Amino acid sequence: MKALFTLLVVLFFYSNTSAQNNRLNTHNNIGWYNYFGTIKLNKKWGIHTEYQWRRADFITKWQQSLLRVGVNYQATPNVLLRAGYGWIETFAYGDIPLNGFGKDFTEHRIFEMAQLSQKEGIVDMSHRFMLEQRFVGRYTNAALNKEDDYPLLNRFRYMFRAQLPLKGKKIINKTPYFAVYDEVFIGFGKKVNANVFDQNRIGLLLGYRFNDKFRLEGGFLNQTVQYGRQINGRNVFQYNNGIILNSYFNFDLSQKNK
Repeated sequence: MKALFTLLVVLFFYSNTSAQNNRLNTHNNIGWYNYFGTIKLNKKWGIHTEYQWRRADFITKWQQSLLRVGVNYQATPNVLLRAGYGWIETFAYGDIPLNGFGKDFTEHRIFEMAQLSQKEGIVDMSHRFMLEQRFVGRYTNAALNKEDDYPLLNRFRYMFRAQLPLKGKKIINKTPYFAVYDEVFIGFGKKVNANVFDQNRIGLLLGYRFNDKFRLEGGFLNQTVQYGRQINGRNVFQYNNGIILNSYFNFDLSQKNK
């Protein structure tokens, strides 16, 4: 039994080393500068607006432009539902661009989200589940200047986030706080290619809630992306590290309606 266990350990490390050797790795420095806005229409319904200005080399070059809008439904005090649309432009950044021809490409995205919130002591936690139907532009040959095909790709996302106040026992107005999150992306469906594991994001943030209408946070972001294609039979992984700055605005129109 002991010999079998030893053999399994050796095989595990050998296979893991082989997988690492079969990877092609690339690295980038990134900076994400984001706006999130919520417009509350009444007790249940609201509008979500979002724009993310994603840059390579921290700020000097384009990585992505992401615009997202959606409709919110507050099912219970701890359950938020959202559905909407995203328009994404991805640029040919880094040593190995995401597009095989080294071109920019457009993505149109439909999404559905459920976010569950809970509190344990002074820690606020949330679990965000999201489904995405992604129509990702591609070029059928290198001579084209515009995408001529938009195949449907499906993706599932799960994000866990925890935050705690750095003053007092809860995050209220004029309160600094610390937040950490991890989000994993999984591709599925008939057209998923080399990247069933699509990407993972980790964030470490310091934030400040100024008042009910505005809060700001910034910190470190790590993004790991697996390409949907191979190069010379090798899986391609992109490792991005950099800074992230998030601004949150809340507009409550329900009070005006009253």
